[in-house]
Parts: sequence; structure tokens; C-alpha cells
Amino acid sequence: MRKSDKRRSSSLLGTPVRVPLKWLTAAVALAVVATTGPATADGPGHGPGAEPTHQTEPGYAAAPGDDQGHEPGLEPTPERAPTSEVSWLSFPGGVFAVDSLGHTVRYRACDGDTGRVADPAMRVAAGVASGEVVVGGTGYRYRVPLVGRSEGTLELIRRHRPPIELTGAVVTSPQPPTDPAAGAHLFPLSGQLARVVADASLNPAGVTVRDLSGRYGDQQIAVNGALRPKAASVIKLWILVELLRRVDCGQVSLDDGVLVTPADVVGGTGQLQFETFPQVVTLHRLAQYLIKYSDNVAANVLITYLGGFAPVNALIDSMNQRSTILARRMLDSAAAQRGEENYTSPDDVVSLLGAVWDGEILTAASRDLMIGFMREQTLNTKIPAALPPGVPVAHKTGDLPDASHDVGYYLIPGTETAVAFLTAGPMATGDETVRRMARTVYDFLVTPTSTGAPVEE
Repeated sequence: MRKSDKRRSSSLLGTPVRVPLKWLTAAVALAVVATTGPATADGPGHGPGAEPTHQTEPGYAAAPGDDQGHEPGLEPTPERAPTSEVSWLSFPGGVFAVDSLGHTVRYRACDGDTGRVADPAMRVAAGVASGEVVVGGTGYRYRVPLVGRSEGTLELIRRHRPPIELTGAVVTSPQPPTDPAAGAHLFPLSGQLARVVADASLNPAGVTVRDLSGRYGDQQIAVNGALRPKAASVIKLWILVELLRRVDCGQVSLDDGVLVTPADVVGGTGQLQFETFPQVVTLHRLAQYLIKYSDNVAANVLITYLGGFAPVNALIDSMNQRSTILARRMLDSAAAQRGEENYTSPDDVVSLLGAVWDGEILTAASRDLMIGFMREQTLNTKIPAALPPGVPVAHKTGDLPDASHDVGYYLIPGTETAVAFLTAGPMATGDETVRRMARTVYDFLVTPTSTGAPVEE
């Protein structure tokens, strides 16, 4: 079993993941950009006309020029792991989200969803949020560290029943590296990507990259990771995850059928539009086509099947992904004209991809099915076109006249990596910017470094 497989299995079983005691001090040449606020259909964030701002998130390093008073030759004093304002606890069958700044929590699992609940009495001390809320006669007593990869606990207290204690891994965005020293070897990629972004004068661009293999200590880096363009078809990933989450809960089966009528048919990308309706289509085929062909009919049918926008947005909220929202159906131009639009960010995309990979939001079986669908992707003019033939990738594209994206996984053995390349502005030049970013990441990953030999193609 690979190291990453062991990590994912541990998170599903609630095994604690230890946070490193020492955090590497490293100089960062680029300014850090604050993340956007809560997502709304046309709310805060960087619009298509926004000037790109270079951002790096190289793993909680010191600011440029900050030597922290260390004498030459002396080892830096170990620092407390940095905390996040928001984190969520992953446990089998659900999540428990905490916003320590807003003093709100949310329980969302197979047995129900509390929605966002205020906890004015929340205690935040030493990097841990704790408290208790009561919703619908059930008490939720929690102790959730605000440091990723640590362990949190949630106790469910119900009348006339023994309490249930849930334990699991804490997830933040970004997750801290498991090995900061190894993670430092990924930092130069930030500068290379920043140059690509700076050259894209017609296309504000953002990119986030997370090592999943351990080769770079599970480090995450980003340039304009908070850029918030229209999501285009990248939003379909969240639709799929919500469906597969229900499969994991035993609430639906992918063998179940859904009646698709002529009224459901829309144009754009996809294969279903060319079939004869009405007909019953299985959830498995809808899910597969949603990704493989970026099928707009499948997307709209699944949105209706899941209960509209609210359940997908509840999934997004439960993972504290503040820049992402599903606010309209595919090819609903009237809704777009009303300002109802789907948005996301590179950071949010990698937050989702990382949670899927690590088994923190889906079971291993559903994770593998989702990545399998992404490997079947038929729209291959961006990431795959930028790489040498045969490089294994699993990805999802997104295209609009004013947006071009490609996101997913580089599945090079020993260097598995999650990537999100998002652009605003003209699609044609955006496509080329995505390809340049994709190739830059690939070239870096296969170049020999002090972490080991180059990866074979």
C-alpha cells in the first residue's frame, strides 16, 4: 500500500494524524493575498477584469527577511503549528464544520444536516475550538483543533440513548505539510508559475498545486489561489461528490434510474442530447457522462434529482469552501443575465480534490469511481495536450466565452499531485495559459531534485 493509501485509510477510520512539531522557516518572494469572503452568486472575489495578484502559500513560512533572531548555525526554535479560522472534522459518514471567527458550526452526515448553527459561547483557545450546541433535541459537543491533520472529537448526545463519540482528522485549506523540509523543495514551482501568470496579460489566472504523494511532504503552493472566476463545468465535480456521498450513505444506488424527458435536453457539451427521450437513465450513466463528456443534460438532471442547488451548496459549506457556489443550471442564459452565476477558486478546487483523494469526504470505492470517471475525460485539449503522450491524468475541464479551466490529478507514480488551473478572460488565450501552467508543473515534477530521482514518463 502506498503512503497516500495508508493516509486515506486512516482518515476513514478516524485514526489520528500527528501534526509536525517543527515548521520550516523559509523566505517567500511573493506577497500573500487574503482569501475571499463567503460566496454569493455575484458576491466578493476577483471578477474577470481583476488584475492578477501573485500569491504563494508555501506552507506557513516566515515572511521575507524574517530571521526571527536566530544565531547563525543554531536550529530555529520550534513553532506552534499555525491555525485557521475555519476547519472541519472528517468522520465516517459525515463532517462537522467550525468557523471560529463567525462562531458557527455545521453537522452534516448520513443521518441529517443541522445547517449553519450559531454558537455564541464557542471557546477558542490554544488553537482549538470547543463548545456545544443543541439542534432538534440532539446535542453536539465538539473539540476541533484549528490545525489541519490533527485529531478532533464530536460527541452526539440524545435523550434516552447512549452518547456517540466520533473521532477523525481535521481538514483545513490549505492542509499543513506533513514534512516541511521536503515541502520546501516545491517552493521554486511558485516562482515559475508566477511568471506564467504574469505573462497572461489577457487572462487573469490562478493556480493551486498540492502534493499528494509525500514526495514533497504533502506541500501546497498557489499563485492567485483565491482568484474567483466563473466555475463553468468545473462545478460538476461538486455535483458528483454530493451524489456519491449519498451512495456511501446507502441512500441511493447508482443502479437506480431517473426519467429524463425532452424538457431536460440542453445543448453545449455532452452526449445525452443526441438520444431519444423520454427514457430512464441510470445514476451511474448520468454520473459517468457528467464527467466523461461534461454532459450538460446529466448535470441538470442530477441537480433536480439531488433536490436543487441547496444540497450541493450545503456540501460546499460543510467543507468551508467560501469561494464556490452553484447558483444556476447549465446553459441557463436567463439566470446568468440576472446575475445568478456559478463561481469557484483554485484553492477551493484543490480543497475538494484533496479531500476526495485522502478519503475525507468519500469512501475509497466512491473516490476510485470518481477518479476513474475523470480518467475517461474526452475533452483533452488542455492538461493532456500540454503533456507528453501517455502521462496519466484524471481531470475536469471548464469552458465559457470568458473562462477556461482544467483541474484534476497528475497520476505519475510516486508524484501524484492535485492541480487547479483557472483563468478568466478570452477562452482561446485562456486555453493556452492553462496549457503553459500545466506543462510548467509537469516539467517541475519530472526534473531531478534533492528529494529523489526524476519520475519516469
